[in-house]
Amino acid sequence: MARRIVQLATGLFLYGIAIALMVRAGVGVAPWDVLTLGIEKQTGLAFGLITFLVSLVVIALWIPIRQKPGIGTLANALFVGPFAQLGLWLIPPIDGLVWEILVFASGLLVLGIATGLYIGARFGPGPRDGLMTGIHARWGWKIWKVRTGIEVVVLAIGWLLGGNVGFGTLAFALLIGPLVNITIPRLRVPLPTAPTEPAVVTEKA
Repeated sequence: MARRIVQLATGLFLYGIAIALMVRAGVGVAPWDVLTLGIEKQTGLAFGLITFLVSLVVIALWIPIRQKPGIGTLANALFVGPFAQLGLWLIPPIDGLVWEILVFASGLLVLGIATGLYIGARFGPGPRDGLMTGIHARWGWKIWKVRTGIEVVVLAIGWLLGGNVGFGTLAFALLIGPLVNITIPRLRVPLPTAPTEPAVVTEKA
């Protein structure tokens, strides 16, 4: 249990820092972060606060699909936003295309590792991933279609609100799947195995 808690906390911290790296790179971000940046532009609220509020709205959308949040879901909603805001305070704006690409690539790599850590801790999916898996479980739609549909809608709304869409957004869409396909299996905490009963040895008379 201790390993799972540490892994969850580490994964969520790195997830927030990864988001901050990609935002600071300025070459485009993931669809949900495009939405966050768009809302930030329209409202002036802090990026981390918007991330938290959007997470609460997404969890509310779990109710009609009968999806139940886990500890990891609530921890994700509570801590990723503040960790992302901390990263934005610590990481200065990036200048120069080469540096922007390097910082974005670093953020994407860290996000892949962070996703493997927090999902691998087995405390439940984050709000956005849970919405995807909940819709899949509720209506049986193919999961890739559900994910694509959700992210296209989110991306469109974020873009209309003025969120940062760039080649980084396309790179994220193409590369995050293969990355987490590598990290999640390798960082998944093994399920406890049931103790085997000792064999009963009977003596022959």
